[in-house]
Amino acid sequence: MARRNNDHPESTNCSSFVLLCLALISCAVVYAFLSVVLRPSGLYTSSTFELGQVDGGVDRDFGGENGGECCRGIENLELWGAAVKWGSEFKFNSSEQCCKACKAMCTGNDGPCLCDTWVFCGNRDTCGSKFGECWLKKQKDTLAPDRQEAGETVSWTSGLIFGKGEGIIGLETKYGTLHIKLLPDCAPHSVAYILELLKLRHCAGCEFYRAESRGKLWDAEGNHIEKVPYGPPFALIQGTLEAMGTPFKKIPTEACPTIRRGSVAWIGSGPEFFISLANHQEWNKAYTVFGSVLPEDMEIAENIAQLPTKSDVWNNINVSVLEQPVPLLLRRIERSRGDLATNVKTD
Repeated sequence: MARRNNDHPESTNCSSFVLLCLALISCAVVYAFLSVVLRPSGLYTSSTFELGQVDGGVDRDFGGENGGECCRGIENLELWGAAVKWGSEFKFNSSEQCCKACKAMCTGNDGPCLCDTWVFCGNRDTCGSKFGECWLKKQKDTLAPDRQEAGETVSWTSGLIFGKGEGIIGLETKYGTLHIKLLPDCAPHSVAYILELLKLRHCAGCEFYRAESRGKLWDAEGNHIEKVPYGPPFALIQGTLEAMGTPFKKIPTEACPTIRRGSVAWIGSGPEFFISLANHQEWNKAYTVFGSVLPEDMEIAENIAQLPTKSDVWNNINVSVLEQPVPLLLRRIERSRGDLATNVKTD
């Protein structure tokens, strides 16, 4: 077949050159796209934090909605303390970045955390020139943080960081003391309430009143036995942390991870709470968790769950109520228990 007259060799060479250029441009675009998408997200450069890795010695998060690391604070609150990083020279775009910068100074390799308090100004309208300032501070007493001011007129958001061996309180009963690691980065409002209770030096009315063992539904590690129901019994001890004579303000919903053996969580907005004796994936992350019992103290919780009970029905659910409620007293733990706190299960 005869070829058309316009099929000249010059036209063919020009088309090939154009196609080659388009191919090179396409490759460059694809390379740039993949470089952004595949860039490691867990690395922090010196220009970002100047402080190294974020994880370090802080107990790993266990309450992020997406399984990530908790970094929550309380809005309209300015915590005080000795500055270890001046916010006028240290700025970020979010309170989460400020929190992570504080965690980066809490590696646990050289004793207590160098930073246990972060304060961030994140309201562009009210912060003015202070917008983005991230102040990293150190408290004299992490269980009694120094508060400068609070209220709707305060533009700052503040949070606490407890390193390993820090932020542990005791729930004292006649059967032994349950040592609880508090989680202020996951449940800051909840922990703030617990710290207020510590100041009272009493907790009249605080008690355990419900106790249900693991029965034959969960094994000793809290794992559910296959092909058996999820209760009753429901593998928990339940009580209240409302002190008589002290007005209680409802606590907002905070981090709600999967309930694990040892989890300490509110029922609704508190002050009713429970300590879980088992892993309860079936509860679908429905409860704010503000602490975790140290593993070696779970035997005390198990013993309370074995105390004499009587049957009752709450909202059409069969429960076991203690014949004699067990009074609670909140205690400060002065001695570092870092060698124990590192074993708290927080995933």
